[in-house]
Amino acid sequence: GYELLLLPVTHPGVEQKATWLQIRQQRPDYVFLWGWGVMNSTAIKEAVATGYPRDRMFGVWWAAAEPDVVPVGADAKGYNGLALQHGAGRAKVHEDVLKFLHDRGQGTGPREEVGTVLYNRGLISAMLGVEGVRRAQERYGKKPLTGEQVRWGLENLALDQKRLDALGFAGVMRPISTSCREHAGAHYARVHTWDGTKWNFTSDWYEADQQIIRPMIQRSANAYLAEKKLQRRDCAKELSAGG
Repeated sequence: GYELLLLPVTHPGVEQKATWLQIRQQRPDYVFLWGWGVMNSTAIKEAVATGYPRDRMFGVWWAAAEPDVVPVGADAKGYNGLALQHGAGRAKVHEDVLKFLHDRGQGTGPREEVGTVLYNRGLISAMLGVEGVRRAQERYGKKPLTGEQVRWGLENLALDQKRLDALGFAGVMRPISTSCREHAGAHYARVHTWDGTKWNFTSDWYEADQQIIRPMIQRSANAYLAEKKLQRRDCAKELSAGG
């Protein structure tokens, strides 16, 4: 087992000296940073100031991108972050973005940001949206779609490795399959570590333990359903009806 010490940080997180004084006094084996925005780089700077080892720090996925470590530079070396599906790096799709957009003066944003963590997150989000529409048009025809039809497409994604390769996303993410019951599509993550200038993957894939996670999701969903007085969707009925 382990002991968990919770240390809240006041929004927006630019003042953390009192928090890191407690960390210096307690000397925990690890610090898990459940941070966001400027709170993240501030926390790493305070870790440097108090002498807490960055390789003992792990950030949740929204505390694991370039803006979290670049302001600290080489002093952030060793800091670890959780990468859901993707991290930093370039693949075939990035080569196409550079060739067909930036090389023709049509790129948006700095060229050097192509392939960074947040860029890749946006790229994946855009791809999933397009593939959702494409999937819906396979069912309803190539025409303007309703919101319900697009939802069906997003709930019936089937992006296997062959399709990801064709899209240029080989090595960027794992296959995804969604349904009425399963909106996440995948439950994998990796750890990447900042080497002072860039992120490098330092773990294999981890899969979330659904025996623990699924009941928590179900309890939360049931509470929300009751609070908002909503009607539960019948996925089995929709499936049998071909929906």
